[in-house]
Amino acid sequence: MDLEKFTYDNKLARNFMYATIIWGVIGLLVGLTIAFELIFPRMSGGISWLVFSRLRPLHTNGAIFAFVGNAIFTAVYYSTPRLLKTPMYSKLLGQIHFWGWQLIIVAAAITFPLGLTQSKEYAELIWPIDLAVAVVWVIFGINFTWTLLQRRTKHIYVAIWFYISTWVTVAVLYVVNNIQIPTSFLHSYPVYAGVQDALVQWWYGHNAVAFFLTTPFLGLMYYFVPKAANRPVYSYKLSIIHFWALIFLYIWAGPHHLLYSSLPDWAQALGVVFSVMLIAPSWGGMINGLLTLRGAWDKVREDPVLKMFVVGVTAYGMSTFEGPMLSLKTVNALSHFTDWTIAHVHIGTLGWNGMLTFGMIYWLAPRLFGTKLWSRSLANTHFWLATLGMLFFSIPLYFAGFTQSLMWKQFTEEGFLKYPNFLETVTQILPMYYFRAFGGSLYYTGLILFVINIWKTVASGKFIRYEEDTAPALNPNAHADEKVQWGWHRKLEGKAVKFTIFALIAILIGGMVEIIPMYLVKSNVETISAVKPYTPLELEGRDIYISEGCYLCHSQLIRPFRSETERYGDYTKAGETVYDHPFQFGSKRTGPDLAREGVKTLPNYKPNSWHYNHMLDPQKMNAESIMPPYPWIINNDLDVSNLESKIRVMQTLGVPYPEGYDKKALADLKAQAHEIGEDLRKAGIKVDDNKEIIALIAYLQRLGTDIYNAKELSSNQ
Repeated sequence: MDLEKFTYDNKLARNFMYATIIWGVIGLLVGLTIAFELIFPRMSGGISWLVFSRLRPLHTNGAIFAFVGNAIFTAVYYSTPRLLKTPMYSKLLGQIHFWGWQLIIVAAAITFPLGLTQSKEYAELIWPIDLAVAVVWVIFGINFTWTLLQRRTKHIYVAIWFYISTWVTVAVLYVVNNIQIPTSFLHSYPVYAGVQDALVQWWYGHNAVAFFLTTPFLGLMYYFVPKAANRPVYSYKLSIIHFWALIFLYIWAGPHHLLYSSLPDWAQALGVVFSVMLIAPSWGGMINGLLTLRGAWDKVREDPVLKMFVVGVTAYGMSTFEGPMLSLKTVNALSHFTDWTIAHVHIGTLGWNGMLTFGMIYWLAPRLFGTKLWSRSLANTHFWLATLGMLFFSIPLYFAGFTQSLMWKQFTEEGFLKYPNFLETVTQILPMYYFRAFGGSLYYTGLILFVINIWKTVASGKFIRYEEDTAPALNPNAHADEKVQWGWHRKLEGKAVKFTIFALIAILIGGMVEIIPMYLVKSNVETISAVKPYTPLELEGRDIYISEGCYLCHSQLIRPFRSETERYGDYTKAGETVYDHPFQFGSKRTGPDLAREGVKTLPNYKPNSWHYNHMLDPQKMNAESIMPPYPWIINNDLDVSNLESKIRVMQTLGVPYPEGYDKKALADLKAQAHEIGEDLRKAGIKVDDNKEIIALIAYLQRLGTDIYNAKELSSNQ
């Protein structure tokens, strides 16, 4: 059989590897910074772009899309040509992908500190950047797919399966979740509202974890672990079960982020059932990864690459066991809104994603530069710092989560909340936050050693851009005359297009079953006549609340527990969120829930002057507060230049503002702003009516009032 010669170009793999390292240093530094800001709330110095709530989405997006994302592309561009025995289809498309992705990251690094965000977790990018992400993702997909089609291997290896599922699923998730209508070049509203928006967001959010942080790294595992161990994958059959079960089940699990919310019970139940079922395929992958190292355990003890792979795969197993457990309603009742979830997430990111990335680059860099790893002992030191850092980071947060939840729920013998002041539960867990910062510092120190080691390794060698290889041309009928009975899956592996279509169908089923009924069946979101649209000033205040990242520490979802209704007021109804574009349920309570913040009859009600002083200097209101000051909201003029556009977009989305109201909205805004300004001036606060703080106060004082006004009206009748 004649062999064809071809050449691998390592330039893209090298460039993405460099980007992984650079963005890892930056993204994790931002994470370490915000860990210290929770201990030292004045650390931002009153500078808007350094405040915790603006840096937190920069950290999460930097860790996910910059650090992990570039690691994914490093693995794809190195392993795909070698597995398919062909160069990548287009060098030009590869370069556009690389530079396009880096420019998107730079744009995110600029916009998030400026307060430009959509507020939906892992989907905070504003709409022009979303469009850029979609274009670059399509370019990547074209390059990957055409490479797949011109392969010289009949069957596609398991790592490629996971790359395929990653590309098709992320494309679907990102497009569906980011359908929005712009009000300006830098602002938009999502087409979904309230609990419907929450369902779509967590269908996306959970599966961003599944198909960006998990499936491509499983592909990475299936390629690099056997390579580093010089052992075959433990079980081909197990990999088939693992792949198809995982991608089918994962897509259903999103509603477990909304347990005890106003999401219909049937949707919550689906999320729980499929989350628990996920244990089987997830652990199938872990077992396949670890048992691939059978017979190589002596090598594991000496080789830092394999050590990191072992800890990474083990962290994957632990986090994918814990995830389904957190999906059980009894466990979720304790864990949700606490630091328990933060600990869980970081076992996955620091352990699974971080360790596999470090191991891959330690293995890859010497091969790209024709040399040996500069220092194995330094790599071993990095391994221990990273492992201990992950544990010191996460274990205290588990204790913090348990402490928070138990204190929130505890009653006295007389039947009153034992800790009615939310701040008591915050000060109790501050020692755990110190440990978190210490653990993060250890992990980051290991990262610096990693950078030094790779830098020295690169400097000691010479980049090998081109590598030659040979393989026979692909014959589609290669097995037609053979008597061997190929299994159904083996046949499917020989048909890349059909394989991709089957993967797409597998991931579409769950999303369609969960999302479509939420829009077709009106009883899923019952309307409440007392709920009215936000006034123009409240709408502007809500946008400020979102841009400042207040949702990151304050939820607006009261669950139907006595401990929560006693503390915050009546539980949250689906119908009261129908005009919320986007929803604001939140996922973490570093501060109290705000869903009923404006209800004057509740004991926690605060006057306008309190909100003003609280934003100006939180520690003045309570010395133990860990909230940073927001003095710029006091000083900034309210920008109403897009108010008419915002009203028109809201009308397009079905919010019942009167016809032509966009022309009258500014007058109503000024009238309401003057009322609040006058109230503040009566309290001795000198403030102009046109400041951002006025709009923010208007929004906060609106929260929960529709529901309580309706209750009072009903009781009077």
